[in-house]
Amino acid sequence: MQTRSDVPTGVNDVVRGAVEDAIWAPSVHNTQPWRFGVRGSRISLRADPDRRLDVADPQGREMLVGCGAALYNLRLALRARGYEPVIRLLPDPDRPHLLADVYVEAAGEEVDAETLHDHAQIRRRRSHRGGFRPEPVPEGVRNALRYEARCEGADLVQAVDAHVKGALAALTDAAEHVQQRVPSYATEIARWAPSPKTARQDGVQQASYPTRTPRTEPHFPARDFARGQGWGVEPADDHDDVLAGIVMLLVTPEDTPEAWIRAGEALERVLLRAAEHDLAAAFHTQALEVPELRAFIQKHFCGDAYPQMLLRIGVPDREALSTVRRPVEDVLTEEP
Repeated sequence: MQTRSDVPTGVNDVVRGAVEDAIWAPSVHNTQPWRFGVRGSRISLRADPDRRLDVADPQGREMLVGCGAALYNLRLALRARGYEPVIRLLPDPDRPHLLADVYVEAAGEEVDAETLHDHAQIRRRRSHRGGFRPEPVPEGVRNALRYEARCEGADLVQAVDAHVKGALAALTDAAEHVQQRVPSYATEIARWAPSPKTARQDGVQQASYPTRTPRTEPHFPARDFARGQGWGVEPADDHDDVLAGIVMLLVTPEDTPEAWIRAGEALERVLLRAAEHDLAAAFHTQALEVPELRAFIQKHFCGDAYPQMLLRIGVPDREALSTVRRPVEDVLTEEP
């Protein structure tokens, strides 16, 4: 391994490769709400407001969480290529969609094995929609996940008590019922869950969710992306011992756009560490999209912190389903 004394400028192989890694971050409904601009040795990350969920996410909180996850991948990808990213979050108050300027600098040290190992998890990470096998997540791994979140200024609060897990499952179910009553919500789901004939490279597509998800105890309902059409991937077999996994809330001390970005960075850092241990995560954003329910979760289960993501983690009950990403040319431009 070697250090880098040169600084890449413009859209070269280093920058292009780093952005190609960045876009494998998770985002709500796989909206991929990011754009990258390159000028000299600076890479700018912008939120794409046309990809915000206007009904479920009117403030853009989930949009910024997804962009924060992409930012973490970008940081890691540059380090794995031997460069040091210097980050300025929200550098211009007059341009709220400009989330970060990333200055690419020459690194003074060799790329360490841990960075390369973490970088290798980016393409292994997959969102999971379903239950988990009964194999427990070791305490040491749970502590490692929490450590990763704290490194980015967030925290993971595990729902250990059965009543807390049950309450979070019930709130998720209640939110699903509340949202299903809103016609514009159903239209929004339809926009981001295209039919199997689509040629799109975004959204939650048929190959990325099962035709049916097993009930767990407690049961966290999944989104109905098939909308009663029977779409999805048929399970290879059924398991009677499918569990909910460990239930965690990703929280931040503040509830500002900067906190949302940092929550996304923390989320992706946690997910990559989970992937290292062959674990997957299922996301449940429904209750956090209903303001009254999010406030209830904060008050009763988060202390003084703000919930940014509800997720279940465990050993997946099936092979990872496929996902799609837009070509890098769609999200990367060279700026004058």
